[in-house]
Amino acid sequence: MAAKRISIAVDETVHVSGLLQNPEAARACFVLAHGAGAGMEHPFMVAVAAGLAVRGIASLRYQFPSMEHQIKRPDPPQVAQATVRAVVTRALDLLPNVPLIAGGKSFGGRMTSQAQAKVPLPGVRGLVFFGFPLHPVGRPSQDRAQHLFQVQIPMLFLQGTRDRLASLDEINTVCEKLGERTKLKIFEGADHSFHVPARSGKTDAQVLGEVLDAFATWFDDFIVPTAPRLQPNMN
Repeated sequence: MAAKRISIAVDETVHVSGLLQNPEAARACFVLAHGAGAGMEHPFMVAVAAGLAVRGIASLRYQFPSMEHQIKRPDPPQVAQATVRAVVTRALDLLPNVPLIAGGKSFGGRMTSQAQAKVPLPGVRGLVFFGFPLHPVGRPSQDRAQHLFQVQIPMLFLQGTRDRLASLDEINTVCEKLGERTKLKIFEGADHSFHVPARSGKTDAQVLGEVLDAFATWFDDFIVPTAPRLQPNMN
């Protein structure tokens, strides 16, 4: 399924690119932010969007301004959060009749949750994190999780056991503290990019399929029961 390229206005002077992947009769739309080092056309982002489409979930992936202009340093949080909010608003305009989920890979997921913690994102019913970057490599802590306690909608953490940016002990503790609105799904052998070693007996594609199945199941179990009745998206 081809993705439709769109332009998104962050403010009067800043515009970023987006790619809308919209399967027929989509039952949700995921506003998908990229990580700090790779943009919306990275193979991982492409694979996530394609896999979600197969599962009946649309996606709107997009560039942060720094990536749009090929600047290596990530945007400051204020700029990144404003971008998240602008893209969510555009998703509401593009697909007004489907529930919205927001989040993303690593940095993109964290910027989304920070935006949600400050002022709830319009229409967003849950957050999904593909490898939440809880702490720097080799420096386990929970400092980056403090804003999550201000988020009052369901959250799904998709984490690998070899993720050096989120030790299992720390991410487990955080999710336990966050309580019932939080679901943690662990993938054995996966690193921060959901890569698994050959000795695992699985391929990266198989693991990503399991990750996306977990996303779809969480949506059905935690979001669908609380969503108001909406007309399905028919493109």
